Amino acid sequence: MGWIKWLWPGMNLKRWLFLFSVGAVFTAIGIALVFNYQFIGFIEELLFRLMYMATGEYYKAISMAGGFLILFSGFFFMFYATRRIIRSVMESVLPGESSSLLERIFRQRKLNKGPAITVVGGGTGLAVLLRGMKYITHNCTAVVATADNGGSSGRLRQELGIIPPGDLRNCLVALADTEPLMEKVMQYRFHGETPLAGHNLGNLFIAALADAEGSMESGLIAASEILKVRGKVVPSTLEDVTLAAAMSDGTIVKGESEITLAHKRIKSLAILPENAAATQGAITAIMKADVLILGPGSLYTSVIVNVLVPEIKKAILASKAVKIYVCNVMTQPGETDGYGAYEHVKAIVDHAGEQFLDYVVVNDQRVTAAQLAMYQEKGSMPVSPDIEKIRALGIEVVANSLISNDDFVRHNPVRLAQTIISLVYRLRLFGKGMQFFDYFFVRQSIKNMENNKNGK
Repeated sequence: MGWIKWLWPGMNLKRWLFLFSVGAVFTAIGIALVFNYQFIGFIEELLFRLMYMATGEYYKAISMAGGFLILFSGFFFMFYATRRIIRSVMESVLPGESSSLLERIFRQRKLNKGPAITVVGGGTGLAVLLRGMKYITHNCTAVVATADNGGSSGRLRQELGIIPPGDLRNCLVALADTEPLMEKVMQYRFHGETPLAGHNLGNLFIAALADAEGSMESGLIAASEILKVRGKVVPSTLEDVTLAAAMSDGTIVKGESEITLAHKRIKSLAILPENAAATQGAITAIMKADVLILGPGSLYTSVIVNVLVPEIKKAILASKAVKIYVCNVMTQPGETDGYGAYEHVKAIVDHAGEQFLDYVVVNDQRVTAAQLAMYQEKGSMPVSPDIEKIRALGIEVVANSLISNDDFVRHNPVRLAQTIISLVYRLRLFGKGMQFFDYFFVRQSIKNMENNKNGK
């Protein structure tokens, strides 16, 4: 019964199918007038005579049934032919597109009108979330931290004087509607003993576009167009910021990489310069958001670092969006050792200066013994959900099974997206009220993502 989906609200097809039917009726009437109604009558009389000769006294009932059969056959042929024509045109305009025509129409009609979701964070955790967000809405903006000073990003930051592109690249790839080969190329890292060794091709690509377009913001816009990004990726600041962590033993450690390697408990975090200006794109995305999501990602170096930008903090606290924090599923050695979900939330609230969160999404799924053993060697442990302790702060907790089924303990983008869209539907945040069919279609789109991922 997949054809019935064509008649669901919001597809903008029923009106045109109706107009096509009206046109078919007018065409039939016109043909009758052109060829003279007597000619049509002759055809009609001939058909009745043939049916009477074949069926005898039952010809009236059979003629009526035959009439309905011909009528429905006509509608089916018109519908099927129209669909095939549209498919042929779409395949010519978008060659190689594997999704069905219905999904393409839904993608443009529904997702383009989806809720404005702004995600604040950085690192691989943010990219995991964004992979699911693009199946919820195309009005998704990633506000990305820019304090990384290690690896390829750190080298480009030092040599070219640009903000580190690594986390920006991950977010672009996560939101991109690209072929697998393009994604593989964007994530390719050079090896060997050459000057390029250690550099990521995607980082070089973004650096080149930023130089060619005159600014990092313009370069990111150009990269989004090339990669067909379903949303926007903007840096939280364009200034050269450095992280400074005050440790529990009284020492001060500067630099994102150095903070993690210090293996000390972080008491508080700051950025230098303290008055770093936020990008206008980040402020606008936060203020216009229907849903504002922080995390997942490294608590201090990917999430809280954004809150430390004064204008970002002010916008987050002033935003009327529903504010959600997606907590990590595992502790990060050297940054959140011994932390439960409560400690994660408390650190964000303390650095923001006030409690502003409405919901916290936590994982309540147990990791396997094999996974636990592998992570214990690295000094990482599962983050306890701490549901009651978080609720005591006046925050609603959404607990669900969010871990992927592979060897790595990380968020499953499909399950996380389903959890977020269920929460959004419950709050009716799709514009003036999310419709049931919107929710159903989004769930179906997320399910298709899971099937594609599993090769079904």
